[in-house]
Amino acid sequence: MATLKTRRTVAKAGVITGLVLGGLFAGLPVLWMLSTSFKANGEVFQNPPRLITKTFSFDAYREILGSSTQLRFFANSYIVAIGVTVLTLLVALLAGFAFSRFTFPFQKTINAVIVSVQAVPPITLVIPYFGLVVALGLYNTYPGLILTHMVFTLPYAIIMITAYLNTLPKELDESVKVDGGTSWTALWRILVPISVPGLIAVGVYTFMISWNEYLFALTLTRTDDMRTVPIGIQLLMGQHSYEWNQMMAMSILGSIPVLVLFLLFQRRFIGGLTAGAVKA
Repeated sequence: MATLKTRRTVAKAGVITGLVLGGLFAGLPVLWMLSTSFKANGEVFQNPPRLITKTFSFDAYREILGSSTQLRFFANSYIVAIGVTVLTLLVALLAGFAFSRFTFPFQKTINAVIVSVQAVPPITLVIPYFGLVVALGLYNTYPGLILTHMVFTLPYAIIMITAYLNTLPKELDESVKVDGGTSWTALWRILVPISVPGLIAVGVYTFMISWNEYLFALTLTRTDDMRTVPIGIQLLMGQHSYEWNQMMAMSILGSIPVLVLFLLFQRRFIGGLTAGAVKA
């Protein structure tokens, strides 16, 4: 009995130790980034390094928030990320409803194509998409960025929403049809309201992907009035000097929207992911 209790205590201590070490491994870079954002740029590489600076300063944040160009980067990121999220949810919801509730020609083939798109490295598509966007006259525009980001957010969104709708009994649809309703009525009045956790999970994930996307935001934009936050951070790397404190401050400010979204919808986000992982 004592041996079993000892084993449980050791196992519990091991788990706690592992969680603490994992938390430190994940949290220390963020703490260092936060600390650097309050330092003077010349203090960043002082030896020995200090996590807590003696010259605590908001200068880096004042520079970022006082610059119309930097604020424009944030506005662009919001416009693109919200646009991608709304359109992705709408298209994925309709596609997921079709995959979940109907049978149509080439259904398995289309589903396989959607899944396989996620296996394609984005960097291999830079040149084709650049040529396509330029040919369509969408270079350096919001629609060009939004449609391009949707190529990478839609497959996951369709898969997750389809899986979530598969967990909902088809009797719900049939009851609506018995009362004289249509499939469209069943979708918007019955399925969508009870699919809110799944939609939130997909929406938060989609927003995160679009907000943090760097490669296509760099390739498909030319002027500062169209750049997004990741590009704005990169532009702080000058030819002769790097504004490390401003880079860290902008990184912190850029992390806040995603963090707030996750904290607001944490329960529904996790519930949506869990439910979507189980196929009815």
